[in-house]
Amino acid sequence: MKVILLEDVKSLGKKGQIVNVSDGYARNYVLPKKLGLEASSANLNDLKLQKANADKVAQQQLEAARATAAELETKEVVLTMKSGEGGRAFGSVSSKEIAAAAKEQCGMELDKKKIQLPEAIKALGVYQVSIKLHPQVTGTLTVKVVEEQ
Repeated sequence: MKVILLEDVKSLGKKGQIVNVSDGYARNYVLPKKLGLEASSANLNDLKLQKANADKVAQQQLEAARATAAELETKEVVLTMKSGEGGRAFGSVSSKEIAAAAKEQCGMELDKKKIQLPEAIKALGVYQVSIKLHPQVTGTLTVKVVEEQ
């Protein structure tokens, strides 16, 4: 019997795959536990429509991430810190502070977990910080750290 999987099943396959299973296994395990549907023409058509919709949504998210990345390139966030001799800051700038400053100064919602700092910013100056907006899109934000007056 051909079955369309609704969830990942360890020994069968991934969600959305069409697999061949024995009739007993399908009737007694896969169908009652709602792990899959019988591969009828109506269910196959529904699967095709769901995949097309998922592709469309993924494309829209990719376009939105590219637009956000292009907007980030033009933005600059200014953070102020107390510093000692030689421009060394007391403490460091975290991704949480960068996200809060971006929201306040640019009006952009950035997830602090998506901000990638290679190492902590512990000195005054201008830094290019990469932000992972989408698995395929990474934007760059300019962060300027200045001394507190």
